[in-house]
Amino acid sequence: MQKFPLVIDLETKHTFREFSEPGQLGISVVAAYDYSDKTEHVYTEDELNKLFPLIENSSYIVGYNITSFDLPVLQAYYPGDVSALPQFDILDDIRLKIGRRIGLNDVAFATLGEKKTGHGLMAIDYFKEGRWEDLKRYCMDDVLVTKKLFEYGLENKEIFYMNELGKVAIRVDWKRYMEESGSTETAMTLPF
Repeated sequence: MQKFPLVIDLETKHTFREFSEPGQLGISVVAAYDYSDKTEHVYTEDELNKLFPLIENSSYIVGYNITSFDLPVLQAYYPGDVSALPQFDILDDIRLKIGRRIGLNDVAFATLGEKKTGHGLMAIDYFKEGRWEDLKRYCMDDVLVTKKLFEYGLENKEIFYMNELGKVAIRVDWKRYMEESGSTETAMTLPF
């Protein structure tokens, strides 16, 4: 049975140079692609209550570095336990397979021939300068690159990165993230 993941990315107001805990970084925007209805969403900090039903109703939350970054930052806003939500972190899968972390930009370029439209520090500058449309577009661009990478891995059962010898394949098996639901033990925490 087909299930519908939610691909997410978020941008923060502050860096780890300013605060050491993810929960202190503050969310400027969160972007999401919802496979259930093939829609794109971008929410500002004061609109996060609109995101929570999407994450609770998705079969999986999919992202790049969400386990170590996005979800711990989101936890400061979410009244439940984000670690209890079914999730798939592409970066964690890469690290388990090759023993190290590789940036989204490097994997996307080697796999898709695409690069991100910027970097996280640029997003913080957008926030500080009040450039909301640029910030929202940047965050959604990251979601769409992650979505394309996820779909490439689903279809081709491999993604790529570059090392000193050239392009290297990483074999992946992500089919279950489109066919299975995550843990059925997720406690719904919000009154919808």
